Amino acid sequence: VAPGERSAKQKLTIDYKNIDDLRRVLTSNGKIISRKRAGLSARDQSRVAQAIKRARFMALIPYASL
Repeated sequence: VAPGERSAKQKLTIDYKNIDDLRRVLTSNGKIISRKRAGLSARDQSRVAQAIKRARFMALIPYASL
């Protein structure tokens, strides 16, 4: 799945600008959910993690929820 394409299993658009989909793989504290719990492949999990880190850097999502 290329960035911006949808993951076949999760119907998840992997893009740092798509905050709603990225929040589905974050805990209430803002941590990234494991790939087993999220049901993602290793490649998709890596891309999701990179997209979340980018979104955090761009201040689209917080680093931690207090």
